[in-house]
Amino acid sequence: MQTLELDSTTLAFDDVGPDVATPLLLVHGHPFDRTMWHPQLARLGESHRVIAPDLHGYGASPGAVAHWSAFADELAGLLDALRIERAVVAGLSMGGQIALDLQWRYPSRVAGLLLADTTAAAEPDPSVRRAAADRLLREGMDPYAVESLYGMVSPNSPARVAEHVLAMMRGTDPVGAAAAQRARADRPDYRASLAAITVPATVVVGTADRFTPISDAQVLAAGIPDAELVVIEGAAHMPNLEQPAVFDAALERLLSRVAAVENDVVMIERAC
Repeated sequence: MQTLELDSTTLAFDDVGPDVATPLLLVHGHPFDRTMWHPQLARLGESHRVIAPDLHGYGASPGAVAHWSAFADELAGLLDALRIERAVVAGLSMGGQIALDLQWRYPSRVAGLLLADTTAAAEPDPSVRRAAADRLLREGMDPYAVESLYGMVSPNSPARVAEHVLAMMRGTDPVGAAAAQRARADRPDYRASLAAITVPATVVVGTADRFTPISDAQVLAAGIPDAELVVIEGAAHMPNLEQPAVFDAALERLLSRVAAVENDVVMIERAC
């Protein structure tokens, strides 16, 4: 684990793999941490530089985020500190919404997008998200973690996967998680901006995801001009852990598409 001192927090992150192509930035969801990406760090880190941070208020990044756009600002700050001009950004659930915000606010920093089990829509009823934040502060993480476990992963998931997901949720600081939920309640609606995304994109969703159903993924895939839709049979909200081989194959295809685009740009620049 490495750390970066920002004005708002100390951002903890993993940075693995050879720096030979466009790096990959992995953005975890709520209420998890960077360890949800262990399968992707292990496989993709063999051929690509992969960066997986703990978001502000999660894992080893302490504190409480002040507002929604701070997540994207801090990720841009991380890229600056690592001297990464552009990255392929993959985010799951809340992480996917943060990836959309990063692309919306810092489009020059995003070379490709993978949006997993997420939605572009604004919160339909922000008061529900704020009430959830109040509950986390009042009860702690354990009741929420136990009741939501088999929405995050399917009941048929391997025991080690369910145990890992439960441990991440139980280990999250309720103060950080509650602040993120309040910030998330105020996020913009990104649907109108999807058509402006010009980089290669992949949208992933599990058929058993009850938090962000296939219809949300279809809106994303239809709205982004160069998007591939990948539906993973039997997976719930965390297909990267439940079915990592299928998820990683989709991510590798995206990385190949980005590499092809980057090569075309280089060839055009040389011709000029």
